Amino acid sequence: MARRFRGESHHKVDAKGRVSIPALFRRVIEASDPNWKEGLAPELVIVYGDHRRNYLECYTIEAIEEVDAKIDALPRGSKDRKILQRLFHGQSFPTTIDDTGRLVLPAKLRAKIGLENEAFFIAAGDTFQIWNPETYETEEAAETEEWLDEQPEDFDPLILLDGARGE
Repeated sequence: MARRFRGESHHKVDAKGRVSIPALFRRVIEASDPNWKEGLAPELVIVYGDHRRNYLECYTIEAIEEVDAKIDALPRGSKDRKILQRLFHGQSFPTTIDDTGRLVLPAKLRAKIGLENEAFFIAAGDTFQIWNPETYETEEAAETEEWLDEQPEDFDPLILLDGARGE
């Protein structure tokens, strides 16, 4: 099983679009890059997707290869395969982490999510997301809080892992 990203953090973005990747995230990226070894720049793929996506999804090499294999398993020429190829192959940016642990986000990607001086990183299992901190707070965090507020006082989210709501 692949290593998982855990945690969240805020990092400054400089005028050239350079941002430090959380150290714990870098270890997962390195471990999930079959070509990486000490002294080489670990690789990852940033999927920026369609107009509805307001964050950048960062895939390790192992995670994107898993997605690629599932796309490749679809019938050649099928509409689903063509659309998924566009979303995951066409609307993506392969990149590396430099020797100081930074990632360079191109202006196009920063503009797409409204990223300026600060980026918010949050783990998402075998991927992690980069958000404009204000967008994350107003959209994602607010949605999670609203959902939790709708649950009973004694609700334990772990119950969802068993597929039962315990009602």
